[in-house]
Amino acid sequence: MAEVATVMRVSKMTVYRLVHSGELPAIRVGRSFRVPEQAVHDYLRDAYIEAG
Repeated sequence: MAEVATVMRVSKMTVYRLVHSGELPAIRVGRSFRVPEQAVHDYLRDAYIEAG
């Protein structure tokens, strides 16, 4: 999650909220989550388009 937070320039808590709300797809592995790199890029692209 820390790596994703760094790429997105947000806090780890924000990443957790996005994952739990379903806005950012993630795969649960044991007790942790894995976010596919493409999912991060897709989310950032969509957020940029929405911001206009």
